[in-house]
Amino acid sequence: MTILALEEICFAYPGHAPVLEGASFQLEPGQRLSIAGPNGSGKSTLLRIALGLQTPSSGRVIVFGKERRVEADFHDVRRRIGLVFQDPDDQLFCPTVAEDIAFGPLNLGRSKDEALAIVDRTLTDLELMHLRDRITHKLSGGEKRLVTLATVLAMEPEALLLDEPTNALDTKNESRLLEILKDLPQAILLVSHTPSFRQALAPDTLELRDGKLVESRG
Repeated sequence: MTILALEEICFAYPGHAPVLEGASFQLEPGQRLSIAGPNGSGKSTLLRIALGLQTPSSGRVIVFGKERRVEADFHDVRRRIGLVFQDPDDQLFCPTVAEDIAFGPLNLGRSKDEALAIVDRTLTDLELMHLRDRITHKLSGGEKRLVTLATVLAMEPEALLLDEPTNALDTKNESRLLEILKDLPQAILLVSHTPSFRQALAPDTLELRDGKLVESRG
């Protein structure tokens, strides 16, 4: 079953020209797909529409074979598809790394002991146990980005949406992030302005041009 299908999506911010004018794409199980395009072309908006965080003026959002229209339709979508925001500070809000990672599993009804076991397993898998008890807001930018990914993976999503995940990363942390992402089993939809990162992680690329998604020119 197709994980995510956006069909003829149109969207405009109030008082502005449309950013999306009939954008369509599909994400299949196990697929790695990139979306490229200039700043302001609507790439992040597409990801938010896919999870019901913004509502298109027209078009259809179909997730796991079901059309999603209203807020209630997206509750299970957000449990099953993880979004890594462009800015880690939009996603990290607990005092410590362990608390941030436990937040999602606790919200899904896991016990405290179960959530802490998920924290330790996730950090071990990502080789980040040294950050477990650190104060989140004191982490470096690269550490925050990796912890943000850990908070999403702790929810055991079936697919990942990544919004400019290499923003503000140095070369070392970008390489580490790529290494982690390449080893994951999930389908990935990547928004990135970095051609080398797209090519390494998700070489199937669509370009957002004039409000529509078209095959990349390479």
